Amino acid sequence: MTALKQRIATFLDAQAAEAGAARNTILSYGRDLADFADWLAAEGLDFDRVSRDQIVGYLSHCEAQGLARSTRARRLSAIRQLTRFALEEGWREDDPAIRIQGPGKTQRLPKVLSQPEVTALLDAAPKTGRTEADRARNRCLIELLYATGMRVSELVSLPVAATRGDPQLLLIRGKGGKERMVPLSAPAQAALHDWLAVRDHAAKDSPLGRLIADKGGRFLFPAASKAGHMARKSMNDLIRDLALAAGIDPGRVTPHVIRHAFATHLLEGGADLRAIQTLLGHADLSTTEIYTHVLDARMRDLVLNHHPLARV
Repeated sequence: MTALKQRIATFLDAQAAEAGAARNTILSYGRDLADFADWLAAEGLDFDRVSRDQIVGYLSHCEAQGLARSTRARRLSAIRQLTRFALEEGWREDDPAIRIQGPGKTQRLPKVLSQPEVTALLDAAPKTGRTEADRARNRCLIELLYATGMRVSELVSLPVAATRGDPQLLLIRGKGGKERMVPLSAPAQAALHDWLAVRDHAAKDSPLGRLIADKGGRFLFPAASKAGHMARKSMNDLIRDLALAAGIDPGRVTPHVIRHAFATHLLEGGADLRAIQTLLGHADLSTTEIYTHVLDARMRDLVLNHHPLARV
C-alpha cells in the first residue's frame, strides 16, 4: 500500500470513528479518493506537496472523462475533507483545496409518483411473488416504504426486534447512526403483522426458515446475502417487478422515488415542512425544501395544461 493510500485509510477510519459518518458515505469517500490517488500516481505527484492548481487539474481531468457535475462536486468534497484532515494531522502545513470553487450541483426535481400510482403499486404487491411468503414480504416492504419514507438501506437492514409488539411507531437508525421515530399507518401495521406471522411460523427446512436460522434471523427481511438481509439491488429489482405488475413504467419507479412520493404526498396533504424533515431524517431543512419546488412545478403544469385560457 502506498503512503497516500495508508493515509486515506487512516482518514476513513477517523471519519467512521470520530465523525460518525455512515457506511455508504465512507465507501463513497474511499472510491473517490482512490481515484484521486491513482491520478496523482500517474502524474508523478506527491500528495504532501500537491498544489491547488494540480487539484484543479485533477477536476479538469474528471470533466474531460465526461463525469457529471454532481460527481465532480462530490470528489472535490472528498478531497477537501482529506486535505483538511492532513492539515490537522500535521501531514501538511497548508490546505490546498480550501479555496477551490466547486462545479456545484444541478438542482433536479425528484421524480414523484401520483397517489393513484402508489395505490396501484400497493395493490400489486400482495399478488406479486412465487410463494405466499414472498407475497406477504413484498406487501410488507412496499407498505413500510411508503408509510415511513425510509431510505432503502434503512428498510432492508431493519432489525426484526424493532418491529415486535404491534408497534405504532418504528425506531429507525439513519445516516451517521442518528435515530428517529416514524409512525406506522394502519395498512402498514397490518402488512407487518401478517409478514411476521408468516416469518415466525416458517418451517425450519423451508428456504425462509433456513435464512432465519442463519445470520438473517436478526433482520425483518432475511436474505442469502453477506450481510444477512435483503440487498439494495434485490429491493430495486422487486420495485421494478411491482411497477410492471401495476402497469407503470419501471424506469420511473425506485425505492427512492417512493420516498419522494411519501414526502410530496404529505406536503400535498398540508403537513408541516419541519415535520417532514424529521420523518425523512434530513439534517438540513434546505434538503427537504426541494419538495416545495416539486409542488410548484406540478401547479405550474396544471395551469399551463388544464386552465381554459392556456388553450387560447
